Amino acid sequence: MESRRIGVGALALQLAGWRQSAARGALYRRLADALRLLILDGRLPLGLRLPGERSLAAALGISRTTAAACYATLRDQGYLDGRQGAGNWTRVPGETDPGPAGPIETDLDDGVINLSGAAMAANELVHAAYAAALGRMAYYLPGNGYQPIGLGELRAAVAERYARRGLPTTADQVLITNGAHHGFALVLRALTRPGDRVVIDHPSYPHAIDAIRRAACVPVPIPLEREGWNAEAWRATLSQTAPRLAYVIADFHNPTGLCMEAPARAAIAAAAAASAVPLIVDETMADLWFDAPPPAPLAAFGTRGTIALGSTGKSFWGGLRVGWIRAEPAVISAIARIRASIDLGTPVLEQLAAVDLLARGDAALEPRRRTLAARCALLRSLVARDFPEWRLRPPRGGVSLWIELPRAESIALSVAAERFGVRITPGPRFGVGGAFGRFLRLPFTRSEDDLTEGIARLARSYATLRADPPSRREAEWLLADELV
Repeated sequence: MESRRIGVGALALQLAGWRQSAARGALYRRLADALRLLILDGRLPLGLRLPGERSLAAALGISRTTAAACYATLRDQGYLDGRQGAGNWTRVPGETDPGPAGPIETDLDDGVINLSGAAMAANELVHAAYAAALGRMAYYLPGNGYQPIGLGELRAAVAERYARRGLPTTADQVLITNGAHHGFALVLRALTRPGDRVVIDHPSYPHAIDAIRRAACVPVPIPLEREGWNAEAWRATLSQTAPRLAYVIADFHNPTGLCMEAPARAAIAAAAAASAVPLIVDETMADLWFDAPPPAPLAAFGTRGTIALGSTGKSFWGGLRVGWIRAEPAVISAIARIRASIDLGTPVLEQLAAVDLLARGDAALEPRRRTLAARCALLRSLVARDFPEWRLRPPRGGVSLWIELPRAESIALSVAAERFGVRITPGPRFGVGGAFGRFLRLPFTRSEDDLTEGIARLARSYATLRADPPSRREAEWLLADELV
C-alpha cells in the first residue's frame, strides 16, 4: 500500500495567498506559517507525504533553498517527520490527541451551563408518544419481549421514511438499534477486523472516532474544506489507503454543520464503488434542516454497498434510544447474527414511542426546526457581539456552530470557561492527532436563557484567558471529559 500523499498542484491551491498572509518576515517563514496552519486546522491530514522541495519550489515560484528552509523549520517545530531529500510527512508536536471518549455528561447538575452537549430537551409530543406507547404495551406483554431486528411496524415506518426521501426501501433492509452510535458499533463488529483502516471526514463525531479505535481499527482522516467535501481527495484516499469502510456525516455535519450537495454525493458514491469500499453514512441530522431539506440519501446515488445509520435522538430526544441501520438484506442478516454478542434488542416501549413520532412526520419535526433555527440565529448574534474576531459559517441545519478562533487556544479557553461555570468543547475532540486547536463547537440546543447566559460567561472567561492561563494538568483533565 502506498503512503498517503498530496500532489503539488493540490497543495499549491491550498496555499493560495500565502505570500500575503503575513505582514513581514522571511519568505520561508511565511510559507512555513501557512503550512503549519493547514496542519493545525486539519486541512492537511496527519501522516500525509508532502511534495518534494524541487516540485514545491517550481509550483510556488520560489527557490529550492526557500522550500528546503521551510520544510526544515517545520521539522524543527515538530510539524513534519522526515529529513531533507528523503521525504516529509505531516504531524503535530507532542501527539496531543485527546484520546478515547469518556462517559457522556448529564446536564442536570451543579449550575454549570453545559454547551458541550448537542441534544434538545423533550417536548410535549415526546411525552404523548410515550403515553401512547404505554397504552399499547398490553399487546406485547404475553411474548418474551426480545426484538433482535426490531418491531415490524417500526421497520416499515423507517422504510417509508427513506422512500419519501427518494430511496425506495423495504422493511427487510432495516434493523432497529439502540441509537445510531450503537448501529455503528454493530457495523464495525460485523464488517471489520483488527488493523483495518476506516476513512472518516475530518473533523468528525468523537464517539465515532472512539468506536473505530475500540474496534482496533485505524481512522484515516480526509479533511473537510471550507466549502465541504473534496471528491478528488476522497477518490485518492480510497484508492491509496485500501480502507475496509468509510464513515461520513453528509447531512448537517457534526461539528461543522455542512451539508453535502448532490454532485458531491454522486462523486463520493462513485469513488467508493470504484474502490469497493462500503460507505457508512450517519444521517442523524437529516431531519433538522432550516429552510430546505438535504438532497436524497447517499445510498440513492447508485451504490448498493452504502449502509445508512439513523436515529430519533437528535430529531426528538436524546433519551429516546432508538435508531436503525438501512442496508441490503444480506448485510442486515449478517449484522443481526452478531448482535446477540452485544445485546438482545431494543426495548419495545421505546420502539412504540418511535412509531408514534415517525407517524406524525413533519407535524412533529417542524416545531423542532423552528426552535433550532431561532436559537441558531440567537447564538450567532451573541457570538458576533461578544467575539467579533471569531469566524463561523452559518449552517443550513443541524445543532451547532463550528467556530474558528484567531489562535490555537480552544483547549485553554475550555479550561478557563469551567472556572466561570460554562462547559464548551475544544476542537481537538473532533479530530485525530491534535488537529483543530483553533476551533470549538458551540451547540444551539439549549434554551434562549442558557445560551445568553452561557455566552456572557464565556466572554468573561475569554477576557481573562491571557491574564490567567490554565495549567497543563487542567488541560489534560478537560480532555478526559465528554460531549454528545
